[in-house]
Amino acid sequence: MKHHKVGSVMTTDVVRVSYGTPFKEVARLLADHGISGLLVVDEDGMVIGVISETDLVARQAATPGPYEPRRRSAFLSGLTRGARRQAAKVHARTAGRLTSTPPVTAHADDTIVEAARTMAQHQVERLPVLDEADRLVGIVPRRDLLQVFLRPDKEGVVTLTGHMERKSETQIALSMTARIDGVVGVVDRLTYRLDDARLQTQEQALHGVADDWLRRL
Repeated sequence: MKHHKVGSVMTTDVVRVSYGTPFKEVARLLADHGISGLLVVDEDGMVIGVISETDLVARQAATPGPYEPRRRSAFLSGLTRGARRQAAKVHARTAGRLTSTPPVTAHADDTIVEAARTMAQHQVERLPVLDEADRLVGIVPRRDLLQVFLRPDKEGVVTLTGHMERKSETQIALSMTARIDGVVGVVDRLTYRLDDARLQTQEQALHGVADDWLRRL
């Protein structure tokens, strides 16, 4: 069964900055490249974190105006760890202080399905792609993961037809087909000679009786 890998759909031309890149430079890069996020890496190519437009907007929105009093450190000490981290971004002047950590990443050898699950679980729109040494080699936005579903067949629906020996074999065929990348639905038109579902149930019951009898010996 063929599974597309993240490395086949990732973008290798990645806009990245270092920990000390100034805030204004980060904003300029986002605007110049027309992107909604970029990566912060160290000098060894390891991903430190991710900066999104949302981080920049949140910083600007939370920055007090010229006539507004600044928040006291005592107020910050009463916040949760996550809230303190978010509040610290208000005063961030460099990419490293603005970034969201730890980064959610994928590896080039991961399947499209695995990357999509990671993206959905963490509610992120892009994944930095790492090599075997965990160095940055690319990035995969959500739209690129969807490329695998752009199949020439109608809506990615597969119809299985034919005659098989056992009903259990048809279930295996349906399950394996549903796991193929890009398949969103399977139409079952398979027939079979023997309905072995009842036989399997009886065999399981007999095994249970035998196991119970052996335990009593």
